[in-house]
Amino acid sequence: MQWIYEFSQQKRAWALLSISAFALLITALYFQYAMDLLPCIKCIYQRTAVIGVLMAAVIPLLYNHTYTRLAAYSVWAYSCFEGIRVAREHLDIIFASNPFANICDIVPNFPSLLPLHEWFPAIFAATGDCNENSWQFSGIGMASWMQIIFGVYLAILTLVLLANVWFGLVKRNG
Repeated sequence: MQWIYEFSQQKRAWALLSISAFALLITALYFQYAMDLLPCIKCIYQRTAVIGVLMAAVIPLLYNHTYTRLAAYSVWAYSCFEGIRVAREHLDIIFASNPFANICDIVPNFPSLLPLHEWFPAIFAATGDCNENSWQFSGIGMASWMQIIFGVYLAILTLVLLANVWFGLVKRNG
């Protein structure tokens, strides 16, 4: 646990997190533009959550301090919880017994002050169908993989937070 604590204090840890999130974003764009797998609204929301993890990692890269790490942990946690929630909703749509029970929107519901789908349509425009589940790896579809990925991100964050709390207490009482 001490290694996790010490590593989480370094910019290298945040660089690794940002590289992993950036790689996921590039992979999503590759699937969209090279493999012609059009993203649905739920895919776009999951993509936005990945960008949230990326933004969380960039905060301590710009200025690594206790408060910037706390802000990054908050953005990281929120992005993971939202990513898991949206991936779960996506899976509910894909595997619904009634195909008309869970119909997803066509236009993203971003805040009016931040219409990402209008500003950056190449990244945030939803052009696919939420029921599409043709791509699979090891028998698992993309929405399931995203739920796993966000779960792994959340597990790593939990370990980092536990290590920070534990060694923060040890340092104070030591």
